Amino acid sequence: MKPIRIGTRGSMLAKWQAEFVRKKILEATGADAEIVIIKTAGDKLQTASFAQIGGKGVFIKELEEGLLNEEIDLAVHSVKDIPTEVPSRLCFPVIFRREDTRDCLVAAKNETLSTLRRGARVGTSSLRRQAQIRHARPDLDVRELRGNVDTRLRKVESGEYDAILLAKAGLDRLGWSNRISEVLSPDVCMPAVGQGALGVQARLKDHEIADALAPLDDFETRQSIVAERSLLAALEGGCQVPLGAWARFERGELAIDAVVCSPDGAQYVRQRATAPPDQARQLGARVAQLLIDSGAREILEEVYRQRG
Repeated sequence: MKPIRIGTRGSMLAKWQAEFVRKKILEATGADAEIVIIKTAGDKLQTASFAQIGGKGVFIKELEEGLLNEEIDLAVHSVKDIPTEVPSRLCFPVIFRREDTRDCLVAAKNETLSTLRRGARVGTSSLRRQAQIRHARPDLDVRELRGNVDTRLRKVESGEYDAILLAKAGLDRLGWSNRISEVLSPDVCMPAVGQGALGVQARLKDHEIADALAPLDDFETRQSIVAERSLLAALEGGCQVPLGAWARFERGELAIDAVVCSPDGAQYVRQRATAPPDQARQLGARVAQLLIDSGAREILEEVYRQRG
C-alpha cells in the first residue's frame, strides 16, 4: 500500500489525534502515513462565535474538500464535530473505541460546580454546556469561550475566568487530566453527540484503504454513534444546539439518554430508551420523538429563531 496522507486540523489536540491514528494504521497495516495540516474555518475565526460563522461543519469542511480533491487520503475528526449530513462520496470506515464521554470542570481554585461562588464566570464554547450548567446553577455567569484547549486553560490561569468546561477526553489525550477539578456526571451535563469518539473519513471509492482499516473499527462505539446521530438528525440539530445524548451498551442492549435544554436553562426535557444493538438508528429516532412529545421541538425552534 502506498503512503497514506492523513489530513487534520492544526490544534495541539487535533495533531495528537492524527498521530494516534497514524500509529494505529502502522500497527494494523504496516503502511507508512504522513500527517497533512489543513486549516478550517473554525480554526481561522477563533474569536467569532459559532452563531456568526455557522455552526455546521466549521471544523471539517476543508478536510472533506481535501478528500474530495484527493489532496489527502484520510481525515481525522472528533465525531462530535461531524454534521449529520456528509458528502455522498465520503464514508467513515473507522470509528475508534470511544474514550470518556463526560464533560469536566477546570476551576482556578479547584472548586466543584456546587462550590463555585455565586456569579462566578464560567466559560465554554458549547451552547449545550451553557444551557445545562445554567439549569444546574442559574446564578453563575456563563459565557461563550472559544479557542484551543491550551488557550482556554490559560484564561483560567490568568483569572479571566473562574472556571471553564471542557470534554474530559481531550484533556486525557493531552496528558492534562491533573488539571480537572471535577468530572461532571451525565445527570448534570449530558455529553455532546459523538463526544469522546474519533472517526476516520475516506473516499467511498477507496476500497483498499477501507478494507485495510476495517479491523480498527469498534462495533459498540459505532452503534452508539449511529443511535446518537440518528437522534440528532431527527431533531434537525447541528453541532451548536442545546442537545446532549449518550448511547452505550448495557447488559447486551443499546441504551440512550438524551436531554434538550433551553439556552437559559429554564426549560429542560430528558428521555431514555433501549433497543437491541442492530436497531440503533430506530432507537435514536424513537428517543427524538419522545423528546419532541415532551416539548423539545419548541425549545429548539426558539434557539433557531434567536440564531437567525
